[in-house]
Amino acid sequence: MDGVPRVPEQRRSGSQGPVALRFGVLGPVRAWRGEELLSTGSPQQRALLAALLLREGRTATAAELIDALWGEEPPSQALAALRTYASRLRKVLDPGVLVSESGGYAVRGLGDGSLDLSLAQEWATEAEKARGAGDLCHARDVLNRVLALWDGEPLAGVPGPYAEAQRVRLEEWRLQLLESRLDMDLEQGCHAEAVSELTALTAAHPLRERLRELLMLALYRSGRQAEALAVYADTRRLLADELGVDPRPGLRELQQRILQADPGLAEPSAPLAEPSAVPVRPAQLPATVPDFTGRSAFVSELSAVLASAEGRVMAVSALAGIGGVGKTTLAVHVAHQARGAFPDGQLYVDLQGAGARAADPETVLGSFLRALGTADSAIPDSLEERAALYRSVLDGRRVLVLLDNARDAAQVRPLLPGTSGCAALVTSRARMVDLAGAHLVDLDVMSPDEALSLFTKIVGGERVASEREAALDVVAACGFLPLAIRIAASRLAARRTWTVSVLAAKLADERRRLDELQAGDLAVKATFELGYGQLEPAQARAFRLLGLADGPDISLAAAAAVLDLPVEETEDLLESLVDTSLLESAAPGRYRYHDLVRLYARACAERDEQPPGERDAALCRLLDFYLSTAAGVYAIERPGDRLVDHLHPAGPVGLAFSDRQAARDWLYSEAVPLLACVRQFAGGTALRRAVDLLWASVDLAESGANSKEYEAAATLLRDAARAGGDVRAEGRASVVLSNARLFSGLFDRAYPEAQEAIQLAEATDDPLPSSWAANILGSIAFYQNRYTDAERFFSQAIEKFRGCGDLAGSASPLCNLSRLHLATGRADTAVALARQGTDIYQSLGHTLRGANGRYALGMALAKTGQHGEAAEQLEEALRVFRDSRQRLWEGMTLCRLAEVDLEACRPDRAAGHAEMALTVLRGIGGDWRRGHVLTVLGKALNGIGHSGRARVCWREALEMYERLGSPEADGVRGLLTPVAA
Repeated sequence: MDGVPRVPEQRRSGSQGPVALRFGVLGPVRAWRGEELLSTGSPQQRALLAALLLREGRTATAAELIDALWGEEPPSQALAALRTYASRLRKVLDPGVLVSESGGYAVRGLGDGSLDLSLAQEWATEAEKARGAGDLCHARDVLNRVLALWDGEPLAGVPGPYAEAQRVRLEEWRLQLLESRLDMDLEQGCHAEAVSELTALTAAHPLRERLRELLMLALYRSGRQAEALAVYADTRRLLADELGVDPRPGLRELQQRILQADPGLAEPSAPLAEPSAVPVRPAQLPATVPDFTGRSAFVSELSAVLASAEGRVMAVSALAGIGGVGKTTLAVHVAHQARGAFPDGQLYVDLQGAGARAADPETVLGSFLRALGTADSAIPDSLEERAALYRSVLDGRRVLVLLDNARDAAQVRPLLPGTSGCAALVTSRARMVDLAGAHLVDLDVMSPDEALSLFTKIVGGERVASEREAALDVVAACGFLPLAIRIAASRLAARRTWTVSVLAAKLADERRRLDELQAGDLAVKATFELGYGQLEPAQARAFRLLGLADGPDISLAAAAAVLDLPVEETEDLLESLVDTSLLESAAPGRYRYHDLVRLYARACAERDEQPPGERDAALCRLLDFYLSTAAGVYAIERPGDRLVDHLHPAGPVGLAFSDRQAARDWLYSEAVPLLACVRQFAGGTALRRAVDLLWASVDLAESGANSKEYEAAATLLRDAARAGGDVRAEGRASVVLSNARLFSGLFDRAYPEAQEAIQLAEATDDPLPSSWAANILGSIAFYQNRYTDAERFFSQAIEKFRGCGDLAGSASPLCNLSRLHLATGRADTAVALARQGTDIYQSLGHTLRGANGRYALGMALAKTGQHGEAAEQLEEALRVFRDSRQRLWEGMTLCRLAEVDLEACRPDRAAGHAEMALTVLRGIGGDWRRGHVLTVLGKALNGIGHSGRARVCWREALEMYERLGSPEADGVRGLLTPVAA
């Protein structure tokens, strides 16, 4: 029920059972019995109830209550009226709750948590204790629960001087709690999100300097130094005008520290975490092997280096050696032994340095920051900023970082903690002599005794004891390489009918290349040859074919498509390969190869797969799986859209989903391997299907989640189609590429691509790409203020979509045309066009695209003065965009809500919406869109008296527009001129 305080279930019963009374004063004065809202009578009667509740069980005399209700001028019959109110309240409340004693009244017998104010006080104390203990995550969570108890103005509508005084007190307390929680937000690195809330709060409480101070700090930590200084200037001017005073010393000191770029203002060490009772402590180390053998000297050496991290500079150890020598095994073992010295957590990453696509340090830093509790929106875009934030988050903490399989020192440097108390272990095939300050360890093969000990642990003492010489022959044939020994021993352990001599004979007679184990990577290849040779035919086929697919991992369903087998049979095969250590289980239902194993699997496929065409067929089945599934996802998101009818038929080989959520989850979870599959088909007969797969996965570009990778794949396909003379594929790839560039704000690069797409599509009589391209051209022309061209293109797009029977497709240019009419002063027709497009989407059940229609309709309604309905349309669109993970559209909808607020003369709300838009759009959408949001934010800030900040926003927007050559620059100059005058 609306208005019922959010009280934990275990606190609702109190001493009165499941239907105990509950009261609320942090809003209108209300009473409930269970979920039933009780009538508390007239305002004066509610005033009496409030006065008694606020005394929390203490008795109030009649004189005190009369003074509380009427002040210095009570009515002549005040005492009689007081008794009447008390009598009526007794009839409403449970017996024994409102009692008379000592000539006064009291409320007694309430259960634990039955008054929202008491609960708020209890939780506030809990939050204060948690903060004092350093548990900011829990403290912030509890404070949020406290603040959620407020339901508008405290004691709303209650008359009397006592209620007025209590309103002031409770509102002041709420602000203090807010400031405390916001302070913790900043301590936890949540500065970007805090800016929006603080902007609105400073507008509502302009003379509250602590809020201004927090806003300055939040802006500074968000990289907006000029705006932070402008807040100080605005505050100084306001205080002088309103109160004739200067800012307090704390505010002046903060301004000076910002001017000096004081390092002490850097982001604090406590990362933002999901609300929990304990701080985030990552524990990412892979499991250590139970049969770890030997290496005692190295273990002691590395452990001593890690122990030296306490109280001094960061310790770095770099282990180098050939593939399979046991670098990772040793590093993981040592890291587990040292965990106690690093109580704040352990981070791990496989940097994939031996593969063709080594891990990007920028991506790794994003993963580490998230693991340390930093919110996505607080993670900067550039490598340098992420590295700086990473070091700041680790400051004061004791964390061990294991960087496995590094390519070179350049890849490692941004990932080093850089603070005392932390340590890093690095493994690599390259000796990192250029990694300053690192303790270098060269790891060689095992000694004969260590090798035999490892072999014995895996195979079993009895089998080895009776054939010791044969066992020595085996480990010698393995070149004493740990990985080779482990695989050979595992093969033998799995085959009880074999003797050690049989294995030794096989190595001597059939695996002569094992002599090359001492020569770099060939050692690993020979080791894999041994394991591969013992696979059953079905296992060997699965091993070969799955290795053909690019991407970091592969799902069970995708693997089943590659192998052309049922999912259950595929899972049994893959799990058996995991048991042989030739495949890794990345997560439930996902599998991956070690990079060297993948190379070996591909070599086996080229050598052993018969007929040779089966390799191409396996990859084509993977492509068809992705295409079929992606087309199904597209159809669920966009019912009635004809794109799926124009895609290359892939057959019923994909997954089928029953709801949008599952379909959407699949698309985003499969984004990286899906795009990797697309890149593999940049050429050959399957190029057209790869282009169609990218087209069907357009949400990956439009959402901003994978826009860069998506655009790169589209460019690759376009170039391949052009080189191969496939005009149809080139036309479709050009549409996909121009669309991706449109959403990235790269209008100058998107426009010629879309022009080329139309020509190519018309040359091949391919109607749908031509329709899309016309709509894209219209959008670009519109953004560039070329309204005549835009109207022509949108009209063409509507005609083209209708010509190929795509009613859903025609709704998009209709909504775009609505925005054009709006920009050219035709607001009434703009509303009609937007309604027409929205009606089409609604008739087809288009949830996502329907939100785009509401977006256009909300803008049009705002311009006709229908601000209430405009906000409703945009709020509904915002809900859908958030649910659909469409960050680009989420951010732009927030910006449009800010514009509606400005139209409705609500600059404080506009500033909050615009700030949230900036946060959501970080790193996506391009500079043109950011410039637009900054322009709107400046208008909102100017409206709440933050004229200095407004100028800073407009100047930044002007710089962007001038750099882009956008006509919007003139409008921003106009905004700056009168403000500066």
